[in-house]
Amino acid sequence: MIAALRPNTAPFARGSAPRLVAACLVTLVAAGCQSRSPETTGSIDAPRIAAGQVESLAESYAANPNDLGIAMRYAQALRATDQRAQASAVLQQAALRNPRNTAVLGAYGKSLVEVGRLQEAQDVLQNAHSPAQPDWRILSAQGSVSDQLGDHARAQSFYEAALKIRPDEPSVLSNLGLSYALARQLDRAEETMRVAVSRPGADARVRGNLALVLGLKGRFDEAEAILRRDLPPAEVAANLASLRSLAAQSSRAAAASARKPADRG
Repeated sequence: MIAALRPNTAPFARGSAPRLVAACLVTLVAAGCQSRSPETTGSIDAPRIAAGQVESLAESYAANPNDLGIAMRYAQALRATDQRAQASAVLQQAALRNPRNTAVLGAYGKSLVEVGRLQEAQDVLQNAHSPAQPDWRILSAQGSVSDQLGDHARAQSFYEAALKIRPDEPSVLSNLGLSYALARQLDRAEETMRVAVSRPGADARVRGNLALVLGLKGRFDEAEAILRRDLPPAEVAANLASLRSLAAQSSRAAAASARKPADRG
């Protein structure tokens, strides 16, 4: 679903096309747009949750909220069942109780990104690692926040710093490519995405983001070929319809922007 990419959705199937790229950025902490088995990097990965496990963890957490291990597992379970606001609340309490624990701060900061509390996320993530011990996952999350706040140059500096630690990491390259797309640097975005998909570990999310960029450039046949690698025909068709709508609106916006100087003159 384009408007709010959540676990177990296609990379960008069905929804409001103008929000497609922004919706991908909501999940940049998870390496771009989500596919069938999304994971969030860092300490709040989302494993499969068995029936009743959330309730059991809730009881354990209520009985001992100061137990950091229980709190982190409970937040993990909440996130895996799409209860992201509740997960963020649990992680907030864990961070308050463990203000120097960078793993907790990183998890909390990324949860804030997922629920759209960007300014707070920016502050928390800044404290989640030190220059002496940088974490490429946190740097990538910081890039996501900056992109969503509209500061694409700053976002790209975070991704580049992450790539110095983790060269050729496909998830970070994918994030960087999306950032270029948001900055209307589509050729650079495509070049970066193609590098990302060629790297070991590149998955459906990364390939979906390349298809997105190709769609923005109007190359729908190429986008379709990439989408068919990971999605059934109905979802491919839905994604292509969304991409066509988004590309058309992007073209209209660019044309309107180009006319503005003449209109003022």
